[in-house]
Amino acid sequence: MNVPGIVQSTLDGEEIAARVSLGGEDELFVTSSRTLLYRSEGLLSDESVDDYPHDADRLTLSEGRRKTKFTLEYPLEDDKQFTVPAKATDDVLHPVIAGVLNGNGITNAGETVVQTYRFSELTLIITSDRLVKHIGGAVWDEDYEEYAFEDVTNLAFEDGSVATQIVLSVDGRPQRIKAPNDEANDLRERLQRALFEYHDVSSLAELNDVVGVEEDDEPEESGSSMDFGDGVDPLDANPPELTDREDGGRAREQVQGQAQAQTQSQPQDQPTADSEAQTPQAGQTTSSDPLAQQDQEAQTKTQAQPQTQSNASSEPASVEEWGQQGQEPATGGGSADSPQSTPSDSDVAADTPEEATREAGIVDTDPIFEEPADSSTTEGDAAPDTDPTSEPAPEVLDRLDALETAVEEQNELIERQRETIEQLITELRQGR
Repeated sequence: MNVPGIVQSTLDGEEIAARVSLGGEDELFVTSSRTLLYRSEGLLSDESVDDYPHDADRLTLSEGRRKTKFTLEYPLEDDKQFTVPAKATDDVLHPVIAGVLNGNGITNAGETVVQTYRFSELTLIITSDRLVKHIGGAVWDEDYEEYAFEDVTNLAFEDGSVATQIVLSVDGRPQRIKAPNDEANDLRERLQRALFEYHDVSSLAELNDVVGVEEDDEPEESGSSMDFGDGVDPLDANPPELTDREDGGRAREQVQGQAQAQTQSQPQDQPTADSEAQTPQAGQTTSSDPLAQQDQEAQTKTQAQPQTQSNASSEPASVEEWGQQGQEPATGGGSADSPQSTPSDSDVAADTPEEATREAGIVDTDPIFEEPADSSTTEGDAAPDTDPTSEPAPEVLDRLDALETAVEEQNELIERQRETIEQLITELRQGR
């Protein structure tokens, strides 16, 4: 692929280390010292090239739904920003972060960046010689940590339900890094491969055997497996003497125990003062007196008599009263000997044909007569006959031709407008 002339003149003899397409003819070129952003000629801008040096102190990403903004912060210059399509974020970040690490002297000459991972606010960068870790909102700044492969003494992985822990021991000190399971496998493979190539081994067990710490170099462990610290005294076989408060409490408990034992030892047949107080005296009248029972029964009957009268007044009228009013008393069920009831007026009226029909739900309605047709519309006033084979007038044909021409021109204009709008959308998505 040919390099645009404006980019070739801006390189000044530098070699292109990476090249990323941004859609259309826009491209991003990365060299050892800077990043070049090329914009082709379009509706929104002319052909141009912008450069961004790699000696920045901080690299920050601001991701949106369609675009991602890269911000490079410099110690003595103003911040510089450029925008790329959101789908090209990872493709652009990888070479740019490699250039920033090289520009700040973190990576050596010939050292390559293998892969870059971003897990929320954790950024991991695997190179051919080291692992770089950064925690924070920025992708990279001066608060980074690095673990050189030459100092690694062990590598292990702890699988979890949500995340996988990478235990990388450096100089005998374990460093734990959490990675989500959906990307942990790729991170594991690339990290192992980089370590295997650096130490010239072919398996994880062989790597740990080669880089493992010798037993003499391990830190000595204390003889005691459990240490309570200075703040806790060891248990003493001779407990301290009780204080006066504890002696008094112990004496009260003993006195209460003796009193309870004496109370339980007394025979239950002996009456106590409380039982004597509860015994009724001889002069009191009990419920066994017959005269008292007769008075109580008389009072009960007197109270029940008004209630019986009130219940009787609420009962319905007797059979004779119903007979005087000309109505039969309601009974729960009739018998064969009982006289038949006299039919009512409504039953008699229902025997007539009209009433029977009405009771049956049949309604006799008059036939519906249609209104006579409008006198203004008669068979003789039919529409005049027209000849379908007659040709339209020349004026009508001319008007139809003019309309067809106008419609074709309108369609062509709409098509050009659609192409222009699509081009604008494409340029906007490219970050212009």
